[in-house]
Amino acid sequence: MNTDNYLSRTPLIDATQRVRGYRLSWQDAEPGDPPHDRTAHPLQALLALTAQFPRQAGPSLFFIEIKAAALPADSLRHLNPATTVLMFGQAQLDCPEGIGLAMSLHAQGFRLALCHPDVALFDSSDGALSLMTYVTADLAHPDLAQIATLAALAEPALELIVDKLADWNEFDACAALGLAGFFGNLCASPRSLPRSAEMGSQTLLILELMKMVQECANIRDLEKVLQRDAMLSYKLLRYINSAGFGLQIEIESLRHAITMLGYLPLYRWLALLLATTSTAGSSRALLQAAIVRGRFVELLGVGLLPASEAGNLFVVGLFSLLDQLLGVPMPQLMRQVSLPDAIVQALLHRENIYGPLLGLAEACEGGIGSGPALADALFMTPSQVNKAHGSAMVWAQDLNL
Repeated sequence: MNTDNYLSRTPLIDATQRVRGYRLSWQDAEPGDPPHDRTAHPLQALLALTAQFPRQAGPSLFFIEIKAAALPADSLRHLNPATTVLMFGQAQLDCPEGIGLAMSLHAQGFRLALCHPDVALFDSSDGALSLMTYVTADLAHPDLAQIATLAALAEPALELIVDKLADWNEFDACAALGLAGFFGNLCASPRSLPRSAEMGSQTLLILELMKMVQECANIRDLEKVLQRDAMLSYKLLRYINSAGFGLQIEIESLRHAITMLGYLPLYRWLALLLATTSTAGSSRALLQAAIVRGRFVELLGVGLLPASEAGNLFVVGLFSLLDQLLGVPMPQLMRQVSLPDAIVQALLHRENIYGPLLGLAEACEGGIGSGPALADALFMTPSQVNKAHGSAMVWAQDLNL
């Protein structure tokens, strides 16, 4: 698969702030940037890329907008129907070709979504809605409440998804209706949280453990510190044994983890645990974004930096959103967390060896970005970046935090 496009993801977030999947598309260039070469068949390239994602252990969904006239007959054969939602515009279903395609995809087990339907369609008898699992509508749609009611009463019932949430205020309005929505600017839209002058007890405990791991402290001393908080110990073991880490054996204790795997993986797990300790009411979706970013930065570094740097790369990506997650300013965090100077410089200034990789991962998170220029500076191809991006999404979903 050859493409000059850069993947963009938009998370689908439910009313509890859980990420249920992503809407996939190609990035647009930033205004003023020189035009970047584009593949002649963007939909076909997007479907081919999605088919190359690692198989998921969980039920996360990938939403892809299709056009009947541009869909080659064999372009869907490698996709997983259980995790792929194909999105139609209403105009596509106004012709026999579009209806025929929708019926064929439905028969193959794909879930379908109808984008922005007219209210009148719910009273029609053409059968198009019976093929759908989802419908989408903008939050500002004047008939949104009516569409939600009609979708719930449809046979079979349809789930309404709100499209293009711009900020947390719009998310809150969506969640108040019990609806899920596509949040397109999540990482660049900090939630208004109370800033904390002091870190919580769990946060401080994890920071102490991370410092001890960096110093390769005695296992008994590590166990004594971890025993101060039984719930923390339970969460750490649950993360270590989650599907995302792909271990072949079940780790039963901290001692077992270090004996079998060493200190370096433990540092990564503690960093992940630290990101979950917020008492400021931070978003589960933002935590998911931080985990995707951490894994993305790590995978971008494969082949560019030694394998021993993988843990640091993961921490750089994960911690780049830690200030939003914990409600603690980044400079204060850097004073309280014992980290190598290269990580600190990357987090504060996007400098040193990790900074450009973090900048590239951040640039790939929105619908418009400077990914091409940043990737070119790192001598990375779009295919390399997109493969890392897709793998990071699947890996984070499989953690099932």
